[in-house]
Amino acid sequence: MANPNLVNVTSITGESIQAALTTTLTTELLAAASDTLVKVNSIIVANIDGTNAADASIFITKSGGSPVAIASTVSVPADATLVVIDKNSALYLEEGDNLEGGTSADNDLVVTVNFEILNDA
Repeated sequence: MANPNLVNVTSITGESIQAALTTTLTTELLAAASDTLVKVNSIIVANIDGTNAADASIFITKSGGSPVAIASTVSVPADATLVVIDKNSALYLEEGDNLEGGTSADNDLVVTVNFEILNDA
């Protein structure tokens, strides 16, 4: 299917997801379904370990492609946050694309993704 024409969008739904990152760097965080375009407004990574820093990696995988890093092994200090993207640098996931992520230390980092689903179905 083709990506939605933004002029013909029938609904825009705002959503958020949260997930603990693991050492599997390409763990799927968000996927763009058929007939949708996903506008990612922000990605925030929080280190919930009170002692140790951990590295965060966030990728976009285009439909049928290889992961491309938008943040690669960025150190997040203990009890700190990293803003990977914010509303001033939003990005789009076309149908079939995935947002993926991982960390150097299992369950030390939690990611929050705020996004809008634009649907023309």
